[in-house]
Amino acid sequence: MKMKKLNFSKIYSFRCGQKPNFRTENPQIGKQGYSRVVLCNEQDSFESDFRNSYADNSVRSTKYTVANFLPKSLFEQFRRVANFYFLVTGILAFTKLAPYTAVSAILPLCIITGATMVKEGVEDWRRKKQDIEVNNRRVIFHKGDGSFEYTEWKNLKVGNIVKVKKDEFFPADLLLLSSSYDDAVCYVETMNLDGETNLKLKQGLEVTSSLNEDFKFRDFKAAVKCEDPNANLYSFVGSMEFDGQKFPLSPQQLLLRDSKLRNTDYVYGAVIFTGHDTKVIQNATDPPSKRSKIEKKMDKIIYFLFCVLFLIAFVGSILFGIVTKRDLHNGVMKRWYLRPDDSTIFFDPERVAAASAFHFLTALMLYNFFIPISLYFSIELVKVLQCIFINQDINMYYEELDKPALARTSNLNEELGQIDTILSDKTGTLTCNSMEFIKCSVAGVAYGRGVTEVEQAIGNISNNSPMIHQQVNRSEPESDDIREARDRKESVKGFNFMDERIMNGNWVNEPCADVIQKFFRLLSVCHTAIPEVDEGTGKVSYEAESPDEAAFVIAAREVGFKFYKRTQNSLSMKELDPVSGDEVNRTFKILNVLEFNSSRKRMSVIVKDEEGRILLLCKGADSVMFERLAKDGREFEAKTLEHMNEYADAGLRTLILAYRELDEEEYNEFDNKFSEVKNSVTIDRESLIEEVSDKIERNLILLGATAVEDKLQNGVTKNFSKENVSVGSRLEISTNYIVLLGS
Repeated sequence: MKMKKLNFSKIYSFRCGQKPNFRTENPQIGKQGYSRVVLCNEQDSFESDFRNSYADNSVRSTKYTVANFLPKSLFEQFRRVANFYFLVTGILAFTKLAPYTAVSAILPLCIITGATMVKEGVEDWRRKKQDIEVNNRRVIFHKGDGSFEYTEWKNLKVGNIVKVKKDEFFPADLLLLSSSYDDAVCYVETMNLDGETNLKLKQGLEVTSSLNEDFKFRDFKAAVKCEDPNANLYSFVGSMEFDGQKFPLSPQQLLLRDSKLRNTDYVYGAVIFTGHDTKVIQNATDPPSKRSKIEKKMDKIIYFLFCVLFLIAFVGSILFGIVTKRDLHNGVMKRWYLRPDDSTIFFDPERVAAASAFHFLTALMLYNFFIPISLYFSIELVKVLQCIFINQDINMYYEELDKPALARTSNLNEELGQIDTILSDKTGTLTCNSMEFIKCSVAGVAYGRGVTEVEQAIGNISNNSPMIHQQVNRSEPESDDIREARDRKESVKGFNFMDERIMNGNWVNEPCADVIQKFFRLLSVCHTAIPEVDEGTGKVSYEAESPDEAAFVIAAREVGFKFYKRTQNSLSMKELDPVSGDEVNRTFKILNVLEFNSSRKRMSVIVKDEEGRILLLCKGADSVMFERLAKDGREFEAKTLEHMNEYADAGLRTLILAYRELDEEEYNEFDNKFSEVKNSVTIDRESLIEEVSDKIERNLILLGATAVEDKLQNGVTKNFSKENVSVGSRLEISTNYIVLLGS
């Protein structure tokens, strides 16, 4: 169940515990920065003050507490203009100015505000029950001597070793130690954190990958030094000391609370951040006091009614003063029955100004029905009924995930019908985020048949435009043989490519067969995907960090470059030997992985092949790749750029593929610097890694470009009347998606 999230002040230094002399050995502990220290599996040896300095693992998402419910809820009620007005008139009802009894003014106000406060309390109690359910979830933790037992989430402490099973949520931010896979990999679903549905690959350190059984933790000891609690979901800087050696840590080893373990039987992890120190809670905000547009607009209407009410009371008090002054004529009261005396000035002709002022206040109370006291309560009642209807609305039921609509709060129901602008990303929201490899350019030759969804839309809306026809016709039409082959071939998710020139091993007959081999070999090697073999059918599927990466590996497999095995240090594949015509095994030793991020816009792996050559394989955006090409590596640049523009016009996502061969001395120099910065625990570690990586990713040789299609979600085009796009990819791609939306 997804929690409501809170925002708490950042705490810059906590400590899981330490040996008696740890502070003197590490004087930086307690200072702002990268100073958190965790002694894993040494809970009993921690000094009590250090254990208590950490946040516990319980969370609270409620708006109120027992102590602050009454004052805070009363404030919420009386910050409403009408309620505050009735409160003032209720207080004045205890004076002689009131034209009615105090009970008749106070009792309705108490009933109305009390009922609304009860509604607020019930909704907050539901949130409290959710917190109790989350805090009392059970997880397996190491109690010592290699034995594990169940405990509640709220009892976990920093440094505990826990075992999380398949389809369970992580109870805290954990350092991945090992998993049911030999290579300490696992798959994580982070939909509750960032809305992404594709699984993310995490991998523990090789040195702890063998800790995959309970008894192996009997004597396990490790010290982790890392960054302090912060809200960055995609950052984690630290190092782990184990067996006398120091190993760098990265986000690849961090399992975040509120994410779920998928496609992995179990993992072991060490608790790094707990409770309010976890990244998901650090990212959250305090439960706000939400007020809808209608309620705010109603306040303006009430202000207008107040003006009218004040005008009526003011005019009435002036007329009252005039009439009262005329009551006294030649010392005789015309309205003798009013009998004013020294104890009252309400109708005293000799004190007209004061009598008029009192009449003004009396009129404000007398005409208070002008603003109905049940106004807010009626709206609150309607909102509660709306919540009931929303929860039971079959049209809001998502059958695929068996999820009905759930209204957790009733404050903003009416906002659902007032939305006129949606700020959204394109990939995965407007589109399916299910990439299909459809075309490619290799050695300056375009491969791949067929017309994309965008090209079809452009053709449909501009049948009489020669320019549009020319654009659509750039893609060669499928021949009858190709169409029949496509119909016979079993559909493969992620692969919508067909070209007889390179399929079924025909690539060996192409003029640039060696470049084609390097191109698809790069697709088969330059990634972080993990192969999974179905024991029943023997078919290989892939779990990748992104749909793009999965599509590339699948495309390489379908062409004949079959990646089938990965360890922490090696990768194995099968490919067609162009000389012998036989399928041969290739094994590459993985030396380094230079990971993709939004600033680098590229990913590289450095591998050593069976001949001992050290190769840097790189794929990335054209905006950063072309400038990294060597002078003698630009042979196909002009044709590749031309093809990429055509692919972009067709709405396809493109990447450039390039490589270079490294000599031993150059690689060793790079590896020493790379290891040094990866082991550092400083605020600028990521920038240092990028700087070192940038120096080696130069003088590349261009191989070609890929093109994948990401189709729109069903029904998207029917729900937009106007689109404004902030371009994050190539301008042509975003422009053509706008055309597709408008079609």
